[in-house]
Amino acid sequence: MDAAGLDDLCSHLHSKISIIKKTLQLRKIGQDPPLRSALNKVAHELHLLCELLNKLEKEVQYQETIANSLKELQISLEKDFKAASHLNENIPVHLPKKGPSSSPAANEAAPVEVKVVAPEPVKKPIKEKHIIKEMELITVQEFESVPAYMKNRLTYDQINSLIEEINKAVVGKYKIMQQPLKNLNNLARKQLGRFKDDESKDTKGQFFIVDQDIKEFTQQKVDKRFHGMLNILRHCHRMREMRGKGIVRYVIC
Repeated sequence: MDAAGLDDLCSHLHSKISIIKKTLQLRKIGQDPPLRSALNKVAHELHLLCELLNKLEKEVQYQETIANSLKELQISLEKDFKAASHLNENIPVHLPKKGPSSSPAANEAAPVEVKVVAPEPVKKPIKEKHIIKEMELITVQEFESVPAYMKNRLTYDQINSLIEEINKAVVGKYKIMQQPLKNLNNLARKQLGRFKDDESKDTKGQFFIVDQDIKEFTQQKVDKRFHGMLNILRHCHRMREMRGKGIVRYVIC
């Protein structure tokens, strides 16, 4: 046997001897009363620690069950939210109204007392107010169809906010135009004169506004961003431009 083999054998024997010494020491600990008491305390603490770990494991399992339930609830709520958002964004402009209820009892002829009534004075027919045409809000599908270069950083909500501002200007303008002249104050009369100047033979029967109407009836800034948003409204067929007399008219479609 060479020197390297003898060194390995000696090392192995020393390791075994060390293990035997430690085993004998631990055996003596069990026979020593003070050390035996310490070992009992350690065993008791280990038992309590095992119980605590078991409780912790059960709590972790319970929390995992709750987490899974919450994830399922979150998925369900997200689906409901998307469905509600879709319905909210696509509400029809004109909803059907509930018709008058009829019952058999209402259709039966009731006895009527015949009375002589003096004829009432003939009333003049009331003129019906003209309905002001407003721009409809765009849908999510329409906004998604707009080319990216046209949208740039504009959002769906920003476009519909602009439509609401345009509708304010349209309603403000045509309410003045529908009132009798005697009911208008000086400012409204000046505005009415401008409204007449903005009209042309091509605007007859059309609802339109110009940049000045936006400035007078809303807080919307008429700038480069504003005209960029108008491009989206033209793309979605909500308005068209009509030019003439050096004026750009925005006609409601």
